[in-house]
Amino acid sequence: MAGLSPRLSMVRRVHRERPRTAHPGMAAGSGVMSDQDAFERILASLYDAMLDTAQWQKTSALIDEACGTRGNALGIGEGPKDDIRLISAGLYYRGERREDLEREYLERYHPIDECVPRFRQLSDSHLVHITDLYTAEELKTSPTYNELMAWASGQDSLHVRLDGPDDSYIAWAIADPVTPGGWGFSQIMMIKGLLPHIRQFVRVQQALVRAGAQGTSCIEMLDNPRVGVIHLDQRGQIMAANDRAQAILRHGDGIMDRAGVLRARVSADRARLERLVADALPAAGAVAVSGSMLLRRTAVLPSFVVHLKPVSIPQPDFGARRVAVLVLITEPRHVSCIDPGLVATTLGLTPVESQIATWLAEGKTVREIAEAMERQERSIYWHLQQIYDKQGISRQVDLVRLVLSIVELA
Repeated sequence: MAGLSPRLSMVRRVHRERPRTAHPGMAAGSGVMSDQDAFERILASLYDAMLDTAQWQKTSALIDEACGTRGNALGIGEGPKDDIRLISAGLYYRGERREDLEREYLERYHPIDECVPRFRQLSDSHLVHITDLYTAEELKTSPTYNELMAWASGQDSLHVRLDGPDDSYIAWAIADPVTPGGWGFSQIMMIKGLLPHIRQFVRVQQALVRAGAQGTSCIEMLDNPRVGVIHLDQRGQIMAANDRAQAILRHGDGIMDRAGVLRARVSADRARLERLVADALPAAGAVAVSGSMLLRRTAVLPSFVVHLKPVSIPQPDFGARRVAVLVLITEPRHVSCIDPGLVATTLGLTPVESQIATWLAEGKTVREIAEAMERQERSIYWHLQQIYDKQGISRQVDLVRLVLSIVELA
């Protein structure tokens, strides 16, 4: 990266090891379990955490153990690349949440952290060493690096920015390695292998928040009217579907039920949907993987967003037919018509603010709202901040939930 010290290159900080398994990744010298076993345990825990965020604490601890790290932090931001706001952060050390360090960083250090503008400009999924985000002079003078990072075991940490849904981004930081000598090849490969699954975890979480279904079980989700919910058994056959999903399947525009099997309407989408189902229901010995895709509909209707999440298998299951995959079908831009006037009156917003809040709840992105209002994206984010301040909230998902609650009461 321009302006950064070349002597602190990420490449030179990786200790060269030979990968020991088909999926390298566990900290060198642990000998407790294979890298593949550790990776599968993390994925299984991560999928449990998709429905129960309290499980993230356990998942985080498994990541620390497998990657040989002292802790990790997951944050969510929003806004244009040159002015991103960090709106959510969770820092865990071996499964223990450190809210004291979260507050310390967000309140005191984040506003003066020299690496933040450079982190914002990182390309998606590009893993970097913390020292590559500071200049040589800043490494000597930065309060964040020399005070907080030293205290929080972050002076040898790794950082990555992932593109998230709805104009958001995901920041994942992996604290210093437990063993001396820098980062090993297998540790780096384990972390890189987890990146798409961390992104999927956030993607499903945001979909559930928008649907008001966060923290509900597989069975309880069948009662949710805002999102299509389908249960597939271990053979990929439809076991159950809620009213919303049944209406979608019955209409057959985008996705349909063909003899108990999900099938995409558009031929180009069929192979990918079949692959996602197969990945979530792998053959014996393979890893079950969560995935998402867009399902195209008629030209005048927006695409469905479909998420598939493997469901933990009870042991033993005695061969019973069971829920093996949870399918969520969301319609980002399909919401009952929302009256901006009602939103303005109820929340005390200006006409411009209420229109932005309404369009956001209806599924429009900030970019689309800016185009519709013939304004810059920065202007839309400024208005969003005014709304946040008035309502005592800090995130788009909170605003969407607030607006949708008004619709339900109307």
